[in-house]
Amino acid sequence: MITDEDTCYLDGNSLGRLPLATIGVVNDYLHNEWGSQMVSGWNSWIDEAQSTGDLIGRATLGVEPGQMLAVDTTSVNFYQLCHAAITARPGQHKVISDTANFPTDRYILEGLCQELGCELVLINDEDGEEYVTPEMLAPYLDDDVALVTFSVIQYRSGALHDIARISQMTRDTGALCVWDASHAVGVVPMQLDRDNAGLAIGCTYKYGNAGPGSPGWLYVSKSLQQELHVPIQGWFAQDDQFAMAQGFDRSPTIRGFQIASPSIIGLRCVQASFKMIERAGLTAIAKKAATGTEMMLALHDAWLAPLGCSVITPRDANRRGGHITIRHPEARRMSQALRQFANVIVDFREPDCIRVAMSPLPTGYVEIWEGFARIRELIKTRKYEDVVESDSRVT
Repeated sequence: MITDEDTCYLDGNSLGRLPLATIGVVNDYLHNEWGSQMVSGWNSWIDEAQSTGDLIGRATLGVEPGQMLAVDTTSVNFYQLCHAAITARPGQHKVISDTANFPTDRYILEGLCQELGCELVLINDEDGEEYVTPEMLAPYLDDDVALVTFSVIQYRSGALHDIARISQMTRDTGALCVWDASHAVGVVPMQLDRDNAGLAIGCTYKYGNAGPGSPGWLYVSKSLQQELHVPIQGWFAQDDQFAMAQGFDRSPTIRGFQIASPSIIGLRCVQASFKMIERAGLTAIAKKAATGTEMMLALHDAWLAPLGCSVITPRDANRRGGHITIRHPEARRMSQALRQFANVIVDFREPDCIRVAMSPLPTGYVEIWEGFARIRELIKTRKYEDVVESDSRVT
């Protein structure tokens, strides 16, 4: 849904646009399900966290049914699976991540390590590109490591990690791996089953286009479902849920990782958008993302590099996702000025980064061209110096 044809929306890596289909889906749910069925609707809603999870897995992650849930928030799911992974390795005391990982992940890991008496080891990323190669990881792996966790795509640089190799290296040491696919799901092809990734979490509101605060998802491979136990034992995880019995008897299925009632409205938004992704196909989506980011890099080199900009995103299309990151000393003021004066929506990340996204379903090549032309003009004219600094916490 595009309400202003003049807007160049290049921030789909942060929040995806509203699909037109979602409006009809939600209205239909409100009028014909919740409104008319009331509590009786739970007869059909009760398992939607699982069926919607299976849709996400099938459409975007290369995951067979019975290993996914669309539930809660990304952060809750990350805490749940990391806690379960660490406590499943009681004699191992190290948790490995990296300094450029998404802040919430690092903060949750700090709290978990304090809670469980573990040592958090953060790897400094390579050459300013903010990613960890298997070769960089190798010296940190030993038999005292319980958990290794990285983002599939780095939130700031857009660099893509090697899921298969890092997952294998982690398993070989006896540790478990949790992947955060928030900036990857819906834009790069993943094969979590094939690559034996084991555990993963992610969101649905970026390239998934499911809306602000839409449900997160978690993936637990069938090989780990009996071994791992999450710390929050909710009633949806109870084997005989409606017996309401004393004592917790965990479901042996993926439902054993669910806490409570899912947001059905949120799940309908997820269903609408991920059915679109499934119809389009991840192969075609990823191809357009690679072409679009290649175009953005070419426009940067031709138009922005001579004006003092640089790029920290990998040049190899096989090592990046759907966004590129441009650096400039005035990045903060530029990102605000682009919204105020040029009707170009990007986002700013500390200390000097502007993220620009190619979200393959809603973003066209003409929008990229026009957006970069406006960025060039704003820098050339130094119009960003006239910006009225915003007091918003959101950048």
